[in-house]
Amino acid sequence: MHLESNETSSTASKPSILDQGIVSLAAWLQDRSLPKYRAKQILGWVYQRRAESFEAMTDLPKGLRSELDAAFDFYRTKTIATQNSEDGTQKLLLQLPDGGRIECVLLRDGPRRSICVSSQVGCAMGCVFCASGLDGVERNLTRGEILEQMLKLQRLLPAEERLSHIVMMGMGEPLANLPRVLDALSVAKDSEIGLGISPRRITISTVGLPQSIDKLAEDKSPYHLAISLHAPNDTLRNQLVPVNKKIGIASILEAADRYFDATGRRLTFEYVLLKDLNDSQQCAEQLVKLLRGRTAMLNVIPYNPVPGLPYETPTAEVIHQFRRILMEAGINVMFRQRKGDDIQAACGQLRRLREKEPDLVELKR
Repeated sequence: MHLESNETSSTASKPSILDQGIVSLAAWLQDRSLPKYRAKQILGWVYQRRAESFEAMTDLPKGLRSELDAAFDFYRTKTIATQNSEDGTQKLLLQLPDGGRIECVLLRDGPRRSICVSSQVGCAMGCVFCASGLDGVERNLTRGEILEQMLKLQRLLPAEERLSHIVMMGMGEPLANLPRVLDALSVAKDSEIGLGISPRRITISTVGLPQSIDKLAEDKSPYHLAISLHAPNDTLRNQLVPVNKKIGIASILEAADRYFDATGRRLTFEYVLLKDLNDSQQCAEQLVKLLRGRTAMLNVIPYNPVPGLPYETPTAEVIHQFRRILMEAGINVMFRQRKGDDIQAACGQLRRLREKEPDLVELKR
């Protein structure tokens, strides 16, 4: 598969309201001799008042609602599968107008309501243990397609609850689609007409693309940066994350340090723990040497098995030993509790399952 140069859905007949900013929407209104202040009302309905249609925007004149409906699409994706976990995790499989499929997840953890959002259809990074990239990448998502995931997940919450955290860690490599990702996140953090989520609660995850990390540093990005390391040396990382052959861990860490120097935002390094591959005492000791002295959090995630792939979760004893080595060395480490194991919540799993079962409409537990 290939990455399309055209960033829009080829089958869409109208522009999406989610691709309109307040400036462009105000200009559209002005062209129709309508007051520009309506733009703020319209976008407030979209992002804050959870409207699902223009007709629901009851404080707008009926004629304007009709014009909006004729000019713009509202939701473009179709929810073709839903999974509900016993731990409160919910996963949606969305189909785009051109047939592409993406996943997004809502995670409940105490008072936190976090969402995991995709940035591409598929993924080109080729991490061998991840379901997202097994079929390659088809194209980047548009700003509107990224935002639509957030809104659909928001609607899973009762009216009195709101989203608290966003993680760009779904399908795809966010830094390979950086302009659209940043455009969508600018709406997510906008407290006036957007979702009003603090940038300190927004994380961009990446396998480590130094040039794009430097771009974030130059722009003094307000977001957390999470780098999916997965190995403490290039030999092993080349095996697990093939794109590393063109990059190298040293270049990634140097770019990460520049990001920290420019933004002051603490770094996070992600490390998926795979049985008999990167879970040894030697790997833990090498990780200590890489990360010691850095203002960073190491987030270790026991592997969430993917049907059809040969990788397994380490034993509890091995995980405990790995943790002990890191903690005794003074590394700031957190072992993340896996969510949604009973619904295959790891990226790309539901998409592949749905392709194998085309008549499946809804999955519930």
